[in-house]
Amino acid sequence: MLYVAEHFSDDEEHILRRYFTNLDGPVFGLVNLPEVVKGALFARYSRSDKSLRRLFLDEFIPDLDTTGDLGVDATIGLARAEQLYDRVFLEYGDDSVAQLGGVHLACEQSSNLLTKILEWGRLMAYLEQSTRYIPYDTRLGGRYRYLRPPAILDSPLGARYVAEMDGLFDAYAGLLPRMLDWARERYPKEPGDSDFVYKQTIKAKACDAVRGILPAATLSNVGIYGTGQGYEQLLLRMRAHPLPEARAYADLMLTELRKVIPSFLTRVDRPDRGGAWSEYLEETRNATHDLVEDLFSREVVEPRPAVRLLDWDPEGEDKVLAAICYPHTALGEDQVIERVRKLSDRERDALMQAYVGQRSNRRHKPGRAFERTGYRFDILADYGAFRDLQRHRMLTIEWQPLSPRHGYEIPEAVAEAGVAREYEAAMVRSAMLYDDLAPRFPEEAAYAVSLAYRIRFVMQLNAREAMHMLELRTSPAGHPSYRVVGQEMHRLIDEQAGHRALARAMRYVDHGTYELERLEAERAADARRAAPTR
Repeated sequence: MLYVAEHFSDDEEHILRRYFTNLDGPVFGLVNLPEVVKGALFARYSRSDKSLRRLFLDEFIPDLDTTGDLGVDATIGLARAEQLYDRVFLEYGDDSVAQLGGVHLACEQSSNLLTKILEWGRLMAYLEQSTRYIPYDTRLGGRYRYLRPPAILDSPLGARYVAEMDGLFDAYAGLLPRMLDWARERYPKEPGDSDFVYKQTIKAKACDAVRGILPAATLSNVGIYGTGQGYEQLLLRMRAHPLPEARAYADLMLTELRKVIPSFLTRVDRPDRGGAWSEYLEETRNATHDLVEDLFSREVVEPRPAVRLLDWDPEGEDKVLAAICYPHTALGEDQVIERVRKLSDRERDALMQAYVGQRSNRRHKPGRAFERTGYRFDILADYGAFRDLQRHRMLTIEWQPLSPRHGYEIPEAVAEAGVAREYEAAMVRSAMLYDDLAPRFPEEAAYAVSLAYRIRFVMQLNAREAMHMLELRTSPAGHPSYRVVGQEMHRLIDEQAGHRALARAMRYVDHGTYELERLEAERAADARRAAPTR
């Protein structure tokens, strides 16, 4: 893959060498920094167009005392720790040891297809660069920020790929200032709002409106924190993945991780261990794909609602009530369920109310009894919405390949601003490039698909995770494309599943509509900034 190398002055390099595992590659680990600094760096990372190293130099170094790090060597003491680990892990097979060492890893210049692969694992933490706060009309190394796969560039389609990708980014760059002008006229600044709040809100509105033009090849930065065990599982999957970018990126990650936790990753590329594991994943995926293609090749895609509740337990609320009671009795669970079935409506309501309590904000959540029942949804939404919903890792999510076959969404703001024709022209450009790439590059063809195109995916989650996800993703600050998905999921839990008590417990699901989605959130952030520090 072709990546743009960063360049720093000699003084900057002298500083960076103490804290980053390399100074020019797109993947690097963070070392010798307090955990709170690494966390703050990643948090700021998601809303900045700067690389992490540049962000560190510009915004963090001035506030840090680095004098004690001048002679720091991250490898001191590593050899003895590795010997101990080798004895425990390799001799006794204690995988739990690899759960106790973690790494902050920056993964830059990754396509939007790769970000979904990076963020697949449950037991890791991720922050991804936002298309809402960062305009993508700026360039990286003099070029628009999209992936240029070597196989495509070296093919007869290489020049076409670059021209069409540049065309999509030209369309985005051309519409963004027009959407900003429209938003300023449509939503005048209110007297009580600061200039900063107003500018941030208007920028988010405009970026939200035109992000659908960006192709899945658009580059993003992802910050990951995970344990050695989590990284091992991620790398094994990536080394077996059909997307060449994923396999190449796995090698970059392994190189950098071994500079920080080498012993935790000894099995990844051993032919008889990680190699055999990755081969197993690849073989089973290929065999399943071929068989499913043979069995379903004549089936026609039938129209379906955008959000469908496929599976739920009609007795789900009984089982949740039983799970609420279980820790407070000496009875077997079957006895508890039988007793719950005999409760009056008043008793059932009182029990649920006692367990849920008075939730003063959405972060106050009841306990694991809500995990006793669950739901499975089939969803068709634009890829931009899917990107945000996919990051909810405590549920099960599976998605189909990204393509133009399901059509695309046109945001209301785009239509109201009178630029729908230009937006649709970009969609046509995207679909035509996909069609030309697909026969020769079936995996890489998805790079051409704009984020406005729909993708089909399933989400399976218990009621506790549903409460978390739906309350978060329907909040007024959320993007309209995933807010409508969350609102419909909540309605189906209430009306189709008939889990009305559970739906009522999700009291912070917001079914309202908002034109300036970020306004209240920016006002709240401004108030926090103005408040005196303790």
